[in-house]
Amino acid sequence: MTEPYEKLTNGIILQAVSDYRQAMKQGDCDEQISIEKFFRSSWFSRLTTLNPEFLIQRLQKEAAV
Repeated sequence: MTEPYEKLTNGIILQAVSDYRQAMKQGDCDEQISIEKFFRSSWFSRLTTLNPEFLIQRLQKEAAV
């Protein structure tokens, strides 16, 4: 069973991913940079073990298709 804090953590990350995808679609470079800073932040690393560089590259590849 997923604990409430895990749901919150997952929700934060999924929202950032969604916002990043939207920023890429809209060509909003400032928003992309802001979200990339979040992905590379110490707070993000406390929320997850995901490699931020891998995540960013994966999202950028996804947008290029």
